[in-house]
Amino acid sequence: MADAAAFEFVCDQLEKRTSLSRLEARGTVRLALKAAGLDAASVTPAQMRTVIEKILPDELRKRAVAEPERQCTGLAAVLAASKLSEGAAGESPEAIFARLATS
Repeated sequence: MADAAAFEFVCDQLEKRTSLSRLEARGTVRLALKAAGLDAASVTPAQMRTVIEKILPDELRKRAVAEPERQCTGLAAVLAASKLSEGAAGESPEAIFARLATS
């Protein structure tokens, strides 16, 4: 199963903005999602913003990333300004049932 666009976007941005490698960035974001009870394959931009604000700073701190709060504030702002957040107000009932049927 492919990862959600919000996951891919945040991992790419984290890799560009920090000293983390691609693998480290993806693993760090996956751990933050797991702590929130979310999955990389289905996370929405709104859910991802919450994870960035509430959980990711601690994960970055554990990995000795400089200024984790500032990094996360920047990530959240870039995600909010991205095209991913346009129309991300909520899933249609059809999309929810389709996702549940494949789980």
